[in-house]
Amino acid sequence: MEEPDLGLEGATPILLPTPENIDEHFGRGPGSKATREVFHNPAMNGSRTRSVLLMHRLFELERLPKGTLRALDGLGASGIRARRWLNELPEEMAQRIDAHVCDILPTSLEWARQNQERFDDRGALTLIEGDLRARVLNNGWHWIDVDPFGSPVTFLDPVIQAFARTGILEVSATDSAALTGSSKGPTMRRYGAVVRTNDWAHDSGLRVLLANIARIAARHDRAIEPLLSVWETHHLRVSVAIRRSKQGASNVEENIGWRVWKPTPDELRISIDAGLHPHGDPDQSQPFCFIPFRHPTSHAISGKDRRISGPMWTGPLHNSDVLLGFNEENALRLCVPDEKRLQKWGFDAAEYNDLIEASRKSALRAIRHLQEEATVPDNASLILVDHLHPHVRLQGPPSPRKLSEALTEAGYPSCVAAYPNPGIRTAAPWSLIHDLALELTGSKV
Repeated sequence: MEEPDLGLEGATPILLPTPENIDEHFGRGPGSKATREVFHNPAMNGSRTRSVLLMHRLFELERLPKGTLRALDGLGASGIRARRWLNELPEEMAQRIDAHVCDILPTSLEWARQNQERFDDRGALTLIEGDLRARVLNNGWHWIDVDPFGSPVTFLDPVIQAFARTGILEVSATDSAALTGSSKGPTMRRYGAVVRTNDWAHDSGLRVLLANIARIAARHDRAIEPLLSVWETHHLRVSVAIRRSKQGASNVEENIGWRVWKPTPDELRISIDAGLHPHGDPDQSQPFCFIPFRHPTSHAISGKDRRISGPMWTGPLHNSDVLLGFNEENALRLCVPDEKRLQKWGFDAAEYNDLIEASRKSALRAIRHLQEEATVPDNASLILVDHLHPHVRLQGPPSPRKLSEALTEAGYPSCVAAYPNPGIRTAAPWSLIHDLALELTGSKV
């Protein structure tokens, strides 16, 4: 039998069976479930880093139970996410976590057990063999992570039912083509939505996923609050607080609506009157606006107007207090190992510098621009600078950094968006965005 591979993710070591059928794409996307005896996707490293930082921040904000936190890595595979919670959080936090890993494959759980025994993790993992949809229903979880190979839809109903009165749900979706409208059949079949495929499609996909979670939660007398929403390479990821609230559940449609591309002045007025469009200026051409779910606009509900995407979440995508914890100090302190620990775990001394530097770069990449987004209003819009034209007659797109700084200096806190396409988040008046974009690019009115 071949020796297992010794690897490192964040500040947590991991033993994995030697991979088979490696190709040139391995490590850069979802990969194949048959690549190893136990599935481990290195492309989800950043997602797991943010999970550690989110749990750390919520402990700091005292938004988690004062006693034991019952946490479930629902589709655990190698168990690395739960092990990172135990290994990378400060010891006083880790000691409060009752960590569980569920997987349908006994081989995966065996590797999780071997890793814990080999590296003497803080706290014990409770291993649960079986289908998450059945095993999760021993109610009372405070934290559940759902990271499936594909769509999370089939897991959401039983998982949401399994929470205590309050809890944290983290959900990944690797069916990006469905959520972003590239595969229209699955978009409607799985999510009951239509999404226009453009450079905002991943923002729309996050909102469609949140709308689905919110509506499923409402069926069980629960309301959600988005804490963190991220698009990264091949997957979309949302983290929400869930609380039992009949009133909140009844009001779920207050945060669900439609996105209208190239809206008319009348549509902009509808959006402004509903409090869904902070930029005002209904008579100026703008890229998009949101309109309420129940507004009597037949083309939105019928889907005949191709400018329409939704239904989707129209409320905030994150909690500003939570995002303040996604800073360089926390990322480097929690998610990067030191030489003493690398020596203890059995890494070759010649690899120390490279391993530490790789963890450092990965941790910083995982939080890029997130702390900045904590500084802007919750109702800030995502404005992509490459698409300001033809709404603003520009010679070329402005620098996102310069435009956000100019808007902030003008009294409207703005930031470079944590989004792969160049853009900003701002709630500034459209007339100001228009004038500053012209000024920064030297364009003529």
